[in-house]
Amino acid sequence: MDVVIVDYGAGNLRSVARAVAHAGVEPHVTADPHEVEGARALIVPGVGAAEDTMANLRAAGLDGPIRDYIASGRPFLGVCMGMQALFEVSEEGGEHECLGVLGGRIVRFPHGMTVPHMGWNTVNLRAPHPVFEGIPQGSYFYFVHSYHPRPTSDATVLGETEYEGIVFPSVVGRDNVVATQFHPEKSGRWGLRLYENFLRLSLEHGSIAPAHTAAT
Repeated sequence: MDVVIVDYGAGNLRSVARAVAHAGVEPHVTADPHEVEGARALIVPGVGAAEDTMANLRAAGLDGPIRDYIASGRPFLGVCMGMQALFEVSEEGGEHECLGVLGGRIVRFPHGMTVPHMGWNTVNLRAPHPVFEGIPQGSYFYFVHSYHPRPTSDATVLGETEYEGIVFPSVVGRDNVVATQFHPEKSGRWGLRLYENFLRLSLEHGSIAPAHTAAT
C-alpha cells in the first residue's frame, strides 16, 4: 500500500480521504493492521474523545502496528485526535493511556476559557519544516478542540497557536512524524497544500523530516 488512512471510526475520515485524493493520490482507507504495516505513508485522523479513540484502536489491533510503523521511520501524519493519541496520557474524561510515541500529556484548556476552541486561528512555526513548504508563517487553519498537548520535550513542539492568551503546541513531531491539532482537510488552500507536501515528500523521497534531523 502507498498511502493508508487508518479507519477506527473517526468522524473526519471521509474529508481526509477527499483531501488526499485532491492531491492526486488515491488513499487506501483500512482498519486492517496488516495493511498499516505495509504502508509507505500513514495518516491517522480523528474527531472525538481519547477514551473511545484508544478503545477502538486497541479493539481493532491497530495500536501496536501504528507504533511499529512509526518506529520504522516511515512518514506519519496525525490529525487532531490522531495527534493527541501520540502522547502518553490524555486527561480527557479521566486519565487514559495513549500510544506513548511522544512524551507528555493531553490537558484541558484552563477553566474560564471558551471551549471548545473552534474556528480559524494562526499557526506560527518555530522553524521551517518540509511539510509546511510554501505555506506562509502565520497562516490560518481550522481548529475544533478543548484539549491540547503538554509535551515533556520542548523539541517536539514544531508550531504554536495563541488562543485567549494561552499559547499551546498546534504542530508536534520528530523525525518522520508530524501531527497537527488543527484540521488541514477543513483549512482550505493551505491545508490542502500541507497534504500535498506530506504526500509528495513521502512518496518521492520517503521522508518528511527536516534535513538536519532526517531519520536514517
